[in-house]
Amino acid sequence: MANDELTERADARDPAPDSALSPSPGESAPEESTTAGEFAASVESVAGELAVPVESDAEALTALVESDAGEFAAPVESDAGEFAAPVESVAEEPTAQVELAAGELATAGAPAAVEKPTVVGGPTAAEAPTVVEAPAVLGAAEAPAEPAATGDLFADDLLGELLETPAPPPAPETTGTRMRRGLARTMMAIGLALGMFVILYTIDLLASAGDVPRGVTVAGIDVGGLTHAEAEAKLRKELEPRLTRPVVVHGGDVQTELVPSRSGLGLDWPNTLGLAGHQPLSPITRIMSFFTSREVGVATRTDPDQISQAVRELAEGRLNHPATEGAVGFMPIPGSDGGVTPYPVIPRQGQQLTDLAGAVKTVTDRWLDPRGVKLPMAITPVRATAAGVQAAYQQIVVPAVAKPVVVHGQGKDVPLKPVAIASSFQFAPVEGGALEVRVDQGKLRAALKDGLASTETDGKDAQIVFTGDQPTVEPSEDARKIDWEKTFLPLIDVLKKTDGRVLPVVYNASTPGVTTEAAGALGITEVIGEFTTGGLAGPAETNNRTLAARVSGAIVKPGETFSLGGRSGPRTADSGYVPAPVDEDGTGATVVGGGVSQLASTLYNAGYLAGLTDGGHLEHDHYLDRYPAGRDAKAVNADGSPAELKLTNDAPTGFAIQATVSGGSVTVRIWGTRHYRVEGQTGAQTPGDPPPVQFGSGGADPCLPAIGTPGFSVTDTRVLYDVASGAEIRRNSHTATYGPRPTVLC
Repeated sequence: MANDELTERADARDPAPDSALSPSPGESAPEESTTAGEFAASVESVAGELAVPVESDAEALTALVESDAGEFAAPVESDAGEFAAPVESVAEEPTAQVELAAGELATAGAPAAVEKPTVVGGPTAAEAPTVVEAPAVLGAAEAPAEPAATGDLFADDLLGELLETPAPPPAPETTGTRMRRGLARTMMAIGLALGMFVILYTIDLLASAGDVPRGVTVAGIDVGGLTHAEAEAKLRKELEPRLTRPVVVHGGDVQTELVPSRSGLGLDWPNTLGLAGHQPLSPITRIMSFFTSREVGVATRTDPDQISQAVRELAEGRLNHPATEGAVGFMPIPGSDGGVTPYPVIPRQGQQLTDLAGAVKTVTDRWLDPRGVKLPMAITPVRATAAGVQAAYQQIVVPAVAKPVVVHGQGKDVPLKPVAIASSFQFAPVEGGALEVRVDQGKLRAALKDGLASTETDGKDAQIVFTGDQPTVEPSEDARKIDWEKTFLPLIDVLKKTDGRVLPVVYNASTPGVTTEAAGALGITEVIGEFTTGGLAGPAETNNRTLAARVSGAIVKPGETFSLGGRSGPRTADSGYVPAPVDEDGTGATVVGGGVSQLASTLYNAGYLAGLTDGGHLEHDHYLDRYPAGRDAKAVNADGSPAELKLTNDAPTGFAIQATVSGGSVTVRIWGTRHYRVEGQTGAQTPGDPPPVQFGSGGADPCLPAIGTPGFSVTDTRVLYDVASGAEIRRNSHTATYGPRPTVLC
């Protein structure tokens, strides 16, 4: 197989014509022939020369690949092994082919004369392939030029064929290779970009030298990129009209104006353009100037005192205001019967200018800004919102005061007018900004009380009426009073209506404390205690008669306590009391209701004799000889304030009080069922303080001379005996201390 290939390659590479191998007619055979031994020796010599450089080249390539593999370490090691194998195979293949061809030729033996084979259909001279010379890297030895001969031509063709080896396959691409290629491309792109950037930066810097920096605005006027002369001309043209115009000042929710000429504000033209600065060298700043603007303001000439005073007056007069919470107001309608017109009070935040110095600086820096000057304010928020106020106004208030409400009482109707409804409304903000409408029932009650008073009845307990010194029971009456809380409960729903605005009155019926039946079963059948005092005169008698009318007929059930102050009520002129001396003997300061202590002392002694329990009393400040010592009670203090007297019924039956005033004397009877026989024991008096001497009346009253009495103390003991058995039930002692009465010298 190898011999055939070698023969075909040699034939194909032989460009000589047929005459180069075949002797022409007339030539002898010995000159044209070459022995086989000489030819074989020539071939082996050529093969040996070729084998050395080929093997050397193969070893060099292998060493080169192994060196690369060492550089790329583990990731490339396998690739280097694969690449070395085919290189060694390629290097060994020509040597093996040459050695095999030489052996075959030697074995075959050379004929006496080698005839040139005739190739049928062989390539023509034009079609013959070009012989490829061996590359220099293979290190083939250069043969000296020799005359052309048939044997040498054949050897050259064979050498060219043997040296024409297939090119080694390209090394496979690895990760390291790709990384190096990508890094190289990236660095090249960065270098190109930086170069372009430097060129553009230099062009921009040179083109704008001496101009106002790009993107600069002065008081909102764009002067960036202009020359200083152009910028000054533009600023003068646009700013000079503003110097006389009022400055718009925004503070919270207020917009007002400040006149520059009256506020110490002026423009410093020489320094205004100087604020714009010079061309920046920073590349970043220059790039950003294409997309942003920089406001540098103006250089202001100010009068510090004048501008401070102007800003202070502006704040106090226009900007500052208190918070206004949302509500609804009302205006009366002239000529109407209680009609009103509602209007919403929109909520408004409170605000205060607290930083005057900061405000002055802001005005100074921004007074030429076409958008005006905005001053920071301290805000006081409100809870209600405008929407919440409008909802309450439209949905509740407007229909509520559109018409009167008819209040339907027992047998009587009273109109509740819009003005009364409006006065009762209270408004309060709630969570979420809504406005809650509340009703002050006290104001509605005051508006309706007089009109509905006749529909109420005061309850009355059963009374003991004394006719001809005999007690009779006066029947009790139930009370009917308006329950205002229940009456006003549906009011909001009624106020929302446009028609049928009627509010029914709800009443409470109450049973009296002492019914007619209960009074008849109390056993009030006889007088169980009676006492009479005298010496009344003047206005004191009137006051005692008024008090007796209120006390007489009172019924006290078992276990209850009678209160003189609770029964009598306030002792005022409206109740029938007149001014009189505090003490019933005509001494002391003059007060309304004075002298009624005589009825109190008379009542105390009647209860003492009836066996009633003392619930609490106070003796007089000094002794009055119209009462037993230690058995008196006062109803008025020296300053005119009331003093209390209480009697407790601890008997199983009730009692009633009968009091009368006539002819300067007071009589009190206690009616009931007798259970005790009462004895009183008064102890000896213990001397107290001597009487002081007083010059004049000591007040505005006329001076009346009087002989003083010394003070003393005394103990009274009451003993109760059972009426049926006569046995002693209990005894009680009470010690009274009286102060001295002064000697008055006029």
